[in-house]
Amino acid sequence: MGRIHNSSLPDLKAGEKLSPKGFIDFCRKVDAELVDLKFCDLLGSWQHCAYPVDEIDQGTFKDGLGFDGSSIRGWQDIHKSDMLALPQPETACLDPFFKVPTVSVVADIADPETREMYSRDPRYVAKKAVEYLHKSGIGDTAYIGPEPEFFIFDEVRYEQNQHRGMYEIDSVEGAWNTARFEEPNLGYKPGYKGGYFPVSPTDTFGDLRAEMVFEMKKVGIKVEAHHHEVGTAGQAEIDMVFAPLLKMSDQMMWYKYIVKNVAKRAGKTATFMPKPIFEDNGSGMHTHFSLWKDGKPLFAGGGYAGLSEIGLHAIGGILKHAPAILAFAAPTANSYRRLVPGYEAPVNLAYSMRNRSAACRIPMYSANPKAKRVEFRCPDPSCNPYLAFSAILMAGLDGIKNRIDPGKPLDVNIYHMSKADLAKVPSTPGSLAESLDALKRDHAFLMGGGVFTEDLIETWIDYKTTYELDPLRLRPHPHEFHLYYDS
Repeated sequence: MGRIHNSSLPDLKAGEKLSPKGFIDFCRKVDAELVDLKFCDLLGSWQHCAYPVDEIDQGTFKDGLGFDGSSIRGWQDIHKSDMLALPQPETACLDPFFKVPTVSVVADIADPETREMYSRDPRYVAKKAVEYLHKSGIGDTAYIGPEPEFFIFDEVRYEQNQHRGMYEIDSVEGAWNTARFEEPNLGYKPGYKGGYFPVSPTDTFGDLRAEMVFEMKKVGIKVEAHHHEVGTAGQAEIDMVFAPLLKMSDQMMWYKYIVKNVAKRAGKTATFMPKPIFEDNGSGMHTHFSLWKDGKPLFAGGGYAGLSEIGLHAIGGILKHAPAILAFAAPTANSYRRLVPGYEAPVNLAYSMRNRSAACRIPMYSANPKAKRVEFRCPDPSCNPYLAFSAILMAGLDGIKNRIDPGKPLDVNIYHMSKADLAKVPSTPGSLAESLDALKRDHAFLMGGGVFTEDLIETWIDYKTTYELDPLRLRPHPHEFHLYYDS
């Protein structure tokens, strides 16, 4: 049967949600045989379980579906492992990667005894952040427009044990493959930092990215553009049209799911790892952010770069809390291989209307007030979008409420600045450990309205320390053999 787009769902009025009955009707309409229940774990990966469609009725949406929460990263202890997944019918769409017609639905998580929503469910955090914005009276909509970057490789191998530590990646586009025996090798390899906007035959992934875009459109994602990115070896970017925070968080989960599965279908592998290639650009996720109220943009005004006072104060909040935000928005040890000077990385905690080395940039492509937004350039696509976008919103709101001054803009080429002047500009943390320390010190802004909880923040810090930082500290780095073996 032909694929049916997300637009096949019933037309809904503004603010109206699809009912459980509407979900059942949609399943019948597309001749679905399975319902695939998806939810997001603490670190930002989808988990799923599929059910025959006749096992799902209207009562399922109230009663929920049980699962073992102790087997989900960062969630329950084994002695209180039972959890409930509550399907959200408005998230329904036909999943493009099952042979059997399958309707996918995203779930929120609840405690089966108290029926309270689960504080470590990232989607619930995003819902609370949006509710907090409403209750603040400042605005009613937070729009998010991320620009995720990723690499498409032909092969990846990695191993870590007591006697060997290695990784190896390969790509038909890799700059290192100009001499590879390809029968014949035709050249056309993007050089290091030479991959931005070339046409084919240098860009060999145009059709594959287009296929990803097509699948995104099927599930209701509006795509703005796709192109090759700066890095060699198949770095790519597909930009989505901005959307409200919760919707965009859901879309980011679909985005990564689609990119990886389309790549696999083509015999490739895609990664959102921030820095997989030495001495080339990493993959970031520049995140555009704006607040609206009653259909009007709040960041447009007569100040610097066409910003309002609210917009400037929001920047002040983001810059003040950036080190703590990055514990969620650049959440891996590898993230800080990207956040180093010299690779277009936004390591300077300053703002500017055009300077891409500043953490906050105000795009100047359009004078339309509706286009006025702040681009926070530090996040990367390894993050959990629900938590990262919520943290950005909470920092912006804190800046507005407390009228935080963002300081003077950084409108100079940092490579022309003296070391003394550059040292006066605050910079992003140099490691995940530094970001987690910043989060320990500075998280009150996240807890307004109970959006983030002490329990979630403590669990996040503990998990990242125990399962990521501590194991890395114990292992010798391969380059250390080059440096020290003959010492």
